[in-house]
Amino acid sequence: MAIELSRKQFDILEALATAEAPLTQREIERRTSHSLGTVNKVSKELADMGFINDGKITGAGLDALEPYRARRAVFIAAGFGSRMVPITLNTPKPLVRVHGQRIIDSLIDACLKAGINEIYIVRGYLAEQFDQLLYKYPMIKFLENPAYNDANNISSALVARYMLSNAYVFEADLLLSNPSIIKKYHYTSDFLAIPKDRTDDWCFTVKDGIIVEEKVGGLDCWQMVGISYWNDADGHKLSQDIAEVYNAPGGKERYWEQVPLVYCKEHYKVAVSECKDDDIVEIDSFKELKALDKSYDIGS
Repeated sequence: MAIELSRKQFDILEALATAEAPLTQREIERRTSHSLGTVNKVSKELADMGFINDGKITGAGLDALEPYRARRAVFIAAGFGSRMVPITLNTPKPLVRVHGQRIIDSLIDACLKAGINEIYIVRGYLAEQFDQLLYKYPMIKFLENPAYNDANNISSALVARYMLSNAYVFEADLLLSNPSIIKKYHYTSDFLAIPKDRTDDWCFTVKDGIIVEEKVGGLDCWQMVGISYWNDADGHKLSQDIAEVYNAPGGKERYWEQVPLVYCKEHYKVAVSECKDDDIVEIDSFKELKALDKSYDIGS
């Protein structure tokens, strides 16, 4: 039976598991933001449990982290990408190249670096073009969304609803510049977000590290990034709740993340995971694409 770790125990084990060399207590303090006294106390607990030894995680420690490991990734990639016309008339947005690399490659590469090799892509618009990914990523499995043109992205989540335990869910049109924000281990379900004094975009109100409201625009809030992680228990709940919301009146018009954050939020406690503006870029329009990659600016 798996041992349930405290948050502090998890943080220290995770720091050791992802370090390239043994860590001193001072280094663990810097990596976890826990006080040195806390690091000393919890490290002794973990040593007594046989989980760490001489600044390194043991095999038993890795086993204790296993229930918290990200096992799969689901990419929501079925949409048309209307704001990127004309480039998306012939190419799905995730396959558009920026400086020679497909947008989705940055996300897949980050998953593989984090040891996540079970990868699903939900496709719809120009679905057959995604086959090109198999040359570089033969492990990919495709899930077909026949309703992509008649429903919002909740229809893609419906197709993938049984794949959401211990899983990342990605909007597939995000250009990642910092792959380290994709983590191998997660203590709880979480949504990536950027702290903002003000935003007109989709954002979260957060209390004690937990998302309590999703809204458009706000002050002193967290701007939503389309990357989330769902633990085993929440993934199983999502498989039921997504179908229930989808089949309710008006359900096909919903965004999939509104299921755990709005319509069924009493079933979930979703943490916020901080990232920075320069970690990731969402290219919302063809104008933004041209500004990022001058090769698309045919007038220049």
